Amino acid sequence: MDTVRVAYRDDDRTPVIYCIKEMGARYYGIDVEVVKIKPYGEFEASLFNDTADVLIDHVEFLYGEASKGKKITFFCAPRIVRGLDLLVPRQVESVSEFIGKNMAVRDSGRPHAVTLWLRMMGLEGKVGVPIFKDADVGRWGQWKKVVSGECVACFMDPLYQAEPLQAGLKFLPVPELNMVSHYAQVCTAEFARKKSAVLNNYVKSVIHAVCWMKQRRQEAMKVVAGEPMRRMKITDVHELEKHFDAIVSKLQIKPFPTPQAIAATYEIASEEYGAEGLNPLALWDLHWVKELDDEGFIDGLIQSMA
Repeated sequence: MDTVRVAYRDDDRTPVIYCIKEMGARYYGIDVEVVKIKPYGEFEASLFNDTADVLIDHVEFLYGEASKGKKITFFCAPRIVRGLDLLVPRQVESVSEFIGKNMAVRDSGRPHAVTLWLRMMGLEGKVGVPIFKDADVGRWGQWKKVVSGECVACFMDPLYQAEPLQAGLKFLPVPELNMVSHYAQVCTAEFARKKSAVLNNYVKSVIHAVCWMKQRRQEAMKVVAGEPMRRMKITDVHELEKHFDAIVSKLQIKPFPTPQAIAATYEIASEEYGAEGLNPLALWDLHWVKELDDEGFIDGLIQSMA
C-alpha cells in the first residue's frame, strides 16, 4: 500500500481528511498518514523538508514560495467558495448601510478576501476594514466588535455562529465570493512527477470521499464520529452533525477550480505573501481530475451513490 502524508493545521479539516483516508484504504491502495502541524512556520516548511507529501488547508502562502523559485503543484480544489456568512445587527437591512462604517475583519484566514467581496459589491473604499486579532477577541471573536457597535458587520464561519446569533446578530444574505478555499491540495512538483500513479489514486480517494460525504451522510458520519470528533474536541453528536453539514454543503464533487477562484486567490496571495508577477495557472495541474472526469469515473461514483 502506498503512503501519502497529508498535513493540516486546523482540526476542523479532519472530517474531510479522515474520509479521504477511509476511501483510500478501502478502495485505492492508499494509506493516508494524517499529520497535524499547528505552528506557523513549521506547517509552511513541511512540504519542503520531507515532513509531508500533500498540504490540505490554507495554502495561499505557497504562491509566495513559488515566486521565490519553489516548484509546487496544485492538483484539486474541492471547495471554490469562501463559505462564510455575513452577520449584522438586527436593524441592518442592506449592505448600502455599510457605507462610511467599518467591517470587523479577522487577522488570519485571508483578510484581503473581505476587500475582494467589498469590490464585488461596489463598496471597496467606502467601508473600513480594521483587522482584529483572534489573540485579542478570541477565535472568530470579531463579532464582538459588531455587538459593541464599533463595526457594522463581520463574516463568520458556520462552525462559530451560535454565540453571535445568541448575542442578537442576524444573517444578511449576500452573494458568495468565488475563491479557492479550504481543502485545496498541493504537493511539490517533484512528488507529482515521480509519484504520478500514487497521486492519481489519491485524487480518486479525494473525489470518492467528497461524493461519499455528500451522498452517504450516515455512513460517512460513522468515520467522522471517531478520530475527527476527538480531535475537534466535540462531545455532542448533534453538534458534530452541524459541523459535518456545514463542511459538506460547500464541497464540490468535481474538484475543478474556476478562473474567478484562481484569480481571487492569486490576488490574496499577492497582497499577503508577495506573489506578484507569478502566473498562477502555471502552478495548477488538473490532468488527474480531468482524466477521471473524462473517463466517467466521477459520474459513475455519483450514480452509484444516488
